[in-house]
Amino acid sequence: MAEIDHLVIGAGTLEAGAAYLERHLGVLPVAGGAHPGVGTHNMLLGLGPSHYIEILAPDPAQASPAHPRPFDLDDPSLKLALEAEPQLIAYVAATPAIEAVVARLGASHAGEVRAMRRGALSWRMAAPPQRQDMGNLIPPLIQWEGVRAAAQIPDSGWRLTGLEAQHPDMDALREAIAARGLTEAVTLRQSPSPRLVAHLRHADGREAVLASA
Repeated sequence: MAEIDHLVIGAGTLEAGAAYLERHLGVLPVAGGAHPGVGTHNMLLGLGPSHYIEILAPDPAQASPAHPRPFDLDDPSLKLALEAEPQLIAYVAATPAIEAVVARLGASHAGEVRAMRRGALSWRMAAPPQRQDMGNLIPPLIQWEGVRAAAQIPDSGWRLTGLEAQHPDMDALREAIAARGLTEAVTLRQSPSPRLVAHLRHADGREAVLASA
């Protein structure tokens, strides 16, 4: 079984992404770090011990990467949309057996497993090839080595209470989600176009929705 690890908010800049979360959730994220060679950097907002939100933006301190930035950040239409307003663009799922899942699905569907590290955190990750992820509704898989990142991020008081993936091709989406062990973690809904919707609740009773355009 896999589970939701974190949500990804795409933004033109980290500053814009932080302002977006402050408007919607009333809290500011903390500094994350750069992803050398990937061309991105991030900020983080804790959602308790198991989940967090990652703000992801192109890193102006890095040269253009050899490969496209993740989650279609280099797509002209998404870049234009994110310059106008940050939005939820993707999510990442945690699995305790990433090698086995990728071997079963094949690298052409699940991507290649890559080892990554930043500071005290280390993990392995596999992302489906771009344009095969059904509009970022099929998540990359991550397996943390040791403590998960969520446990080390200050708690904002917000919790993820539900995640919806909406798509016109429900059969293909249902098959892909089930193959990754996420049937219980993600609610699937028919929709004219791909859309991701996250529901959150604060300890004080406030509720919020973050969604893709």
